[in-house]
Amino acid sequence: MEARKDFLNTLDSDASIMILMCLDHISDLVRASSVSCSWRHFVIAKGLCKRLCLRMLPQLSNVDHVLEVSKIINNPSIEVDAGNSGEWKILEKEHRVYTSLAWALSSFPSYNCISHGLSASTTDNYPEESIVNTLDPRNRIGRRGSYWSSEGTSDPSVPEKLTYKLMGDSCVISEIHIEPFQAYFQSGSPIYSAKAVRFRMGHPSLSVDSGSELEFFCPFRQDSTDDKFIWTYTSQAFPMAQESCLQKFKLPEPVLCIGGILQIELLGRVQTQEMDGLYYICVAHVKVMGRSLMPTFQFEVLEPSDRLTLKYYPDSCEIQQGLAEQEDGAADRSLGQPLSRLSEEQLRLLEQIMGDGYYHVLELDEDFYESEDE
Repeated sequence: MEARKDFLNTLDSDASIMILMCLDHISDLVRASSVSCSWRHFVIAKGLCKRLCLRMLPQLSNVDHVLEVSKIINNPSIEVDAGNSGEWKILEKEHRVYTSLAWALSSFPSYNCISHGLSASTTDNYPEESIVNTLDPRNRIGRRGSYWSSEGTSDPSVPEKLTYKLMGDSCVISEIHIEPFQAYFQSGSPIYSAKAVRFRMGHPSLSVDSGSELEFFCPFRQDSTDDKFIWTYTSQAFPMAQESCLQKFKLPEPVLCIGGILQIELLGRVQTQEMDGLYYICVAHVKVMGRSLMPTFQFEVLEPSDRLTLKYYPDSCEIQQGLAEQEDGAADRSLGQPLSRLSEEQLRLLEQIMGDGYYHVLELDEDFYESEDE
């Protein structure tokens, strides 16, 4: 039989990490860790699943602590913390948590994450033109238009802010959709868009009880709510077209919103109202596209450092079902299938690093597994 080499035993650690990190989906790393005992040890010891999560969501670099919380009969909530069990137990725990998180980030469906509107910086006519109307995709209900309208101003540079509560305190947001309102009932059917938009995400300040006061924010509040929130992310400004359509603003990379608060800043005004000559901004509909990680994953902000504790609840049925599908029969599959999803650039990188002989590791047979287990 032709001699075969395991590149993990031949190359140094950095080169092996570079090769395995070309596998950019968690299912690939799960299969890689199932090749043999030595491969599993390498994946766990080098934290490759954590590296993959950091690539997908750089904000995870702020995580200082990882806790695994499990519900057990007669002991409803215990923290499975490695404590004095040794460094390897800690590595195994982090491997489990980050494997599950990577699967959630890549597999959970994307949907509109808005729960309800919290406040608008100004509102022209309440309740007919409140922020609540932006949650309905229809731009008219019956004979009335459905939209939020700012107050009028003679200064076109005056901004406006719309603040929303998301469906969970741990959401990953990828893009925001905004539809400016076209006043079909006014002469010329003007479109009251903004010049640009910017997005902020964050969490309530310690002085605000998210379970009480936030629930009772009035959707027509005209005082600033900025002092009630700590903003952990601010996007670039995106130009907005003066068009009556759902405009999509994709963030440069997915953003982890911890605390479930999103604010839309509408920058600059372009349209005056004929009857009073003042500038207005009107929004018909808003969607915040992403996915909630709750209840499987929760993040706790450690004030005042803004470092994070990641809590993982493995009893969540979504995670258990997904991981079972990923790992079922993984050891019986070759790595040829995930390798086929690599780009040409990644394949060339593998060829340069590995040379001709090492590709045989992707066709491991039962003899290899038996020799590793002995």
